[in-house]
Amino acid sequence: MARGIFDSPVVGILNRGFVGLLNAPVIGRFVSRGLVVIRYVGRRSGRTFETPVGYRRSGNRIVITVVAPDKKTWWRNFLGEGGPITLVNLDGADRTGHAVAERDEEGRVTVTVDLE
Repeated sequence: MARGIFDSPVVGILNRGFVGLLNAPVIGRFVSRGLVVIRYVGRRSGRTFETPVGYRRSGNRIVITVVAPDKKTWWRNFLGEGGPITLVNLDGADRTGHAVAERDEEGRVTVTVDLE
């Protein structure tokens, strides 16, 4: 089976690049309008993970559309009842909330976060 872009080390490099942009003095302000780093604890491993994701915001609700969900596993931590999540440096501070992942009939996945 051929390896796709989401299976390669390139993804880690790109993720680190996006995080670097978020922390850049001038451009970070613009990039952070649609990109944020999430922090969560894996259900099975108990390890803490961080990954950058794109998001849309409406008040205290954040919606993350998972690109290529079948190639990623992080969102599965929020299936069913969901679980706690932290959005790193959102509005200048780490914001916690409750995230729930849902998959629609066409296979698209969204993770909805209600901020505390």
